[in-house]
Amino acid sequence: MIKKLLLAFAALAISSGIAFAQVDVNKADVAALDGVKGVGPSMSKAILDERTKGEFKDWNDLQSRVKGLGEKKSAKLSESGLVVNGKGKEGAAAKPAGAKAEKSAAKPADAKAAM
Repeated sequence: MIKKLLLAFAALAISSGIAFAQVDVNKADVAALDGVKGVGPSMSKAILDERTKGEFKDWNDLQSRVKGLGEKKSAKLSESGLVVNGKGKEGAAAKPAGAKAEKSAAKPADAKAAM
């Protein structure tokens, strides 16, 4: 009975986005950075190499010091859970885990309604 309740709670937490984890660029190791959707081994290395010169102050500092990290890429990484000093990129909302599935499921219904 308890196992079933725990499994149900875990499934609910994951589907509602509660399991969404933030990764702080100033504290994360290679594995944590690679776990963020959109960050690969080369970007992880670039972030860690620049961090040895000093912590990142904010998103602008991160973007200016890490090659290939512009506004759009920063927004996507922030949406995926990357933060700088505990803060997400301004203007980028964190998406719950099931948001993409809900959005794509709504498109066919909208298309049928337009006909």
